[in-house]
Amino acid sequence: MTILTETADGPVILTPDQVEELGKALDDLRARVVADLGERDREYIYKIIKTQRGLEVAGRGLMYLGFLPPFWLAGVAALGASKILDNMEIGHNVMHGQYDWMRERGVNSREFDWDTVCPADQWKHSHNYMHHTYTNIHDMDRDIGYGILRIDEGQKWNPYYLGNPVYAFLLMVLFEWGVMVHDLEADNIIKGKRKWSDLKPLLKGQFKKAGRQVLKDYVVFPALTGPLFLHTLAGNAAANLVRNLWTFSIIFCGHFPAGVQTFTKEETAEETRGEWYVRQMLGSANINGSRLFHIMSGNLSHQIEHHLFPDIPANRYPEMAPEVKALCEKYGLPYNTGRFSKQIGSVWVKIFQLALPDNIIKRAPKPGVIVMRNRKATEVGV
Repeated sequence: MTILTETADGPVILTPDQVEELGKALDDLRARVVADLGERDREYIYKIIKTQRGLEVAGRGLMYLGFLPPFWLAGVAALGASKILDNMEIGHNVMHGQYDWMRERGVNSREFDWDTVCPADQWKHSHNYMHHTYTNIHDMDRDIGYGILRIDEGQKWNPYYLGNPVYAFLLMVLFEWGVMVHDLEADNIIKGKRKWSDLKPLLKGQFKKAGRQVLKDYVVFPALTGPLFLHTLAGNAAANLVRNLWTFSIIFCGHFPAGVQTFTKEETAEETRGEWYVRQMLGSANINGSRLFHIMSGNLSHQIEHHLFPDIPANRYPEMAPEVKALCEKYGLPYNTGRFSKQIGSVWVKIFQLALPDNIIKRAPKPGVIVMRNRKATEVGV
């Protein structure tokens, strides 16, 4: 595979040997970090878990004073932060196997479950396997639009997509539920590509997991506050909403802002390790921010590094990022990063633009990366 990256001086040609050199450099970076994993990583994840549990206890406790607005708001904030940490810096990363090397039950990917309605095993299939294996490949990575949205020009327009902004808003507000039903592939059922009978075990798992979550947040904990049942019910719903809005925004900033590229099956057939790395770099974006911002994003603000090294503890991504960026600069590849407002703004612009037919919207510029296979050049991405 030959990659050409467009610059002010013209295309930069990356030969197949250079692609493999890039892959080896990233393999070496990975090996160095893996060899260095140890007590500081263990201390980090348990410190985050302790903080998350403390925030949850504080949030639940403050609901007993929920009849006073300042305490209700503080309870929502604490519980919302707890749910964000549980889902992103703990759940997402632990279930990627980032801490399996510790061989401790509390952070083992095979046993861990999180505070959300989606069953862990179904999420690991749709996310760890489907998304991270086939990142940004049309008709293979179902995270492109989540079967609901048109988020890339490679998705053929039809009148359904006129509701794109509405669908995106509903997905954002109900994000944990959208993640739960993702593995059902409802759009493929409608198209006749999947049978209803295939869904029985998935629906059983979802009903069981969602039932426990609904019982906990909307029955048991509100009931424990007695006459403040409705205050606590509203507080728990608000905390879940906070978590959903934040999680949606961080994930979409890492996958769909301007400049992120998508691919076809033909372009990615029989990839080498180096070519897989290049696809991850071109198909991801980072978000600039403070250390607290990175922690609250589950370090998915370093989505490029996460796609390159999904099973490396995410707290290592900030120190790996400068080397990854330097490699991008060395080989002429883009390193897509920007402040949160810039990235989320470009996501929503894309959502609104792609709701419209192609003939009445201005197409985004073609990326300057071209994949050459068998001496035939085809452009990659949107």
